[in-house]
Amino acid sequence: MGQPGLAAAAPARRRLPGRRRPARGGGPAAREECGVTMSTGGWDSRARLVQGRWVERRPRRPEVVPRLLMETRLMPWLAPRLPLPVPVPHVLHQEPLVVRHELVAGDPLETFDPAHGRTLGAFLRALHGADPAEAVRRGAPPVPEVLRERVATVRDFGTRVVPLLPDDRRDVASALLDAVAALPAHVLVHGDLGPEHVLVRDGALSGIIDFGDAHVGDPAIDLAWALHGTPPPFARAVAAEYGATPELAERALLWHRLGPWYEVTYGLDLGDPGTVRGGLEGVLARLPL
Repeated sequence: MGQPGLAAAAPARRRLPGRRRPARGGGPAAREECGVTMSTGGWDSRARLVQGRWVERRPRRPEVVPRLLMETRLMPWLAPRLPLPVPVPHVLHQEPLVVRHELVAGDPLETFDPAHGRTLGAFLRALHGADPAEAVRRGAPPVPEVLRERVATVRDFGTRVVPLLPDDRRDVASALLDAVAALPAHVLVHGDLGPEHVLVRDGALSGIIDFGDAHVGDPAIDLAWALHGTPPPFARAVAAEYGATPELAERALLWHRLGPWYEVTYGLDLGDPGTVRGGLEGVLARLPL
């Protein structure tokens, strides 16, 4: 979901950080028509920028509707508790569903300054400190649902991805899936944090976008990319500001290793051999030796 800029649809299950995807940012690269910037939108929703201020989003598939509605309930409560701007959508039309939020200005993070890492660490600390029970009351998927979905996803990966790996890598791949299945779920998380969702303006972080995958889960999922997919000075700054323990960083590494598995199943669902090959390369590159 998130703000405009991404073209392809995605599977219904929540994504994991580290999955490759086309870049997207705070605003669309598209044409202007009568004050409306036309855009193809995100993995799960179509979006357009209206009058340079409002982002309007429409679900691509019926199963995305509950996620958009969840954001309209969760984000008005969550936004005041966070140290950076985030989208706060409201329902503009019920049928067909259209939600609207004010544009969060900025461009995707490209310069990994330690100061940005400290700001991101503080943001994640505040997000993970939000009351998970209240988040569930406002629509965030609860722990039992999250764990059921995680088990189903791990089984799917074991069935469809592991057989595509070289014989000598299958045991370590299966061990990764077993480890992920056993991870905890107890705090409100963003659920899909990557550089395309971290915005920068005038040299400072200006917002965090795309909360469509928010749920009560393992805090390490939000640290996967930040600690293991960024330059060391940035990662150290995130960890220090957040207060990440070695055990939490190890769990984050498990989530990071799992990221490319989604690209494989996405390619299989699309019948796209190139996407499958790229995902398998990522899976093998991140598995421990």
